[in-house]
Amino acid sequence: MIERPNRLTIDLSALVHNLNQVRSLMGDGVRVMGIVKSDAYGHGLLPVARALEKNGVDALGVAHLHEALLLRDDGIRLPVVILSGIQTREEIRETVARDLTPVLFDLETAESLAREGLEQGKRTRIHLKLDSGMGRLGIGPDDVAPFLRKILTLKGVKIEALLSHLSCADVPEDDFTTVQVGIFRTAVAGARSLGLDPPLNNLANSAAVMDRRNALFSMVRAGIMLYGGLPRPGFRSPVPLKPAMRLKTRILQVREMPAGTPISYGRTYYTEGPRRIAILSAGYGDGLPRRLSNRGKVLIRGRRAPIVGRICMNLTVCDVTNVGHVEKGEEAVLLGPQGKDVITGDDLARWADTISYEVFCSIGHHNPKEYVW
Repeated sequence: MIERPNRLTIDLSALVHNLNQVRSLMGDGVRVMGIVKSDAYGHGLLPVARALEKNGVDALGVAHLHEALLLRDDGIRLPVVILSGIQTREEIRETVARDLTPVLFDLETAESLAREGLEQGKRTRIHLKLDSGMGRLGIGPDDVAPFLRKILTLKGVKIEALLSHLSCADVPEDDFTTVQVGIFRTAVAGARSLGLDPPLNNLANSAAVMDRRNALFSMVRAGIMLYGGLPRPGFRSPVPLKPAMRLKTRILQVREMPAGTPISYGRTYYTEGPRRIAILSAGYGDGLPRRLSNRGKVLIRGRRAPIVGRICMNLTVCDVTNVGHVEKGEEAVLLGPQGKDVITGDDLARWADTISYEVFCSIGHHNPKEYVW
């Protein structure tokens, strides 16, 4: 069998370790929704969901119905929350039939869902989304009470949770999170005044789980920290997280370059003296951010080698002058550990001026995945 030059591995034991770290930060009785949208942030929807289900996660969160159906078709029986909601009649019918939990933010969909529930003889659980300051999906704070009163007249649905999304929880010095928590608490209190006490109210994302104790309600939505990433580069986690994703490639050629040699497209880099360079079999076509050009690093023989010149579609050049006697065919790690060092998703994100979410999604999308425990 011919091996691919690039190998992407997902360590499911790291995922379980990180799930346990989430639990260690929560109080008794707080449940965990594992966010597996966008192919589990590039880590693989079905293998990740199975591992989370096996290790006692309480629910799974996806973005769209097609992801939820993949989970059901694979035998996943956990509650599955559709975070971006549903719209069409077909989506509503499948949601009810497959016992899925949609997030709702408009009355028209709620009424259609209730009618479908009655037709199928079911009462569908729903999560009502409040916009507490994110400015995306949701209903405004002033509309919560009227919305709830209307929902109470619908016999085909049952409110399981109020939820909202924090916009700045990854910035400890930003007080807007406190404002959002206050708005959400007021909405929860308003629901209770109407005789509703949803059991799974949820507001906290990974950043809030790690740094915003006042945002913990009945359930938390753990996403990036499950995969060993941080909400943003430089964010300090109170618990040790293990990266689940590792991408390695091979060295195709090693060359001695004299001083003043231009490297790669655009001649954005010239060697400042005699340099030994290695050409790697991976590039932006394999999910590497092109902004790593002249900024990022790779691991070779456990040492960091700087990327020089622009990253190409399938090739990347790095300077191995200070690494030692490197030869073609050797392993180069683009993401993950090698020897005593590790390049994390947040390292790549910092060098590329992005976030680890995007790094993981891109690399996971472009490479076949292998799973290890």
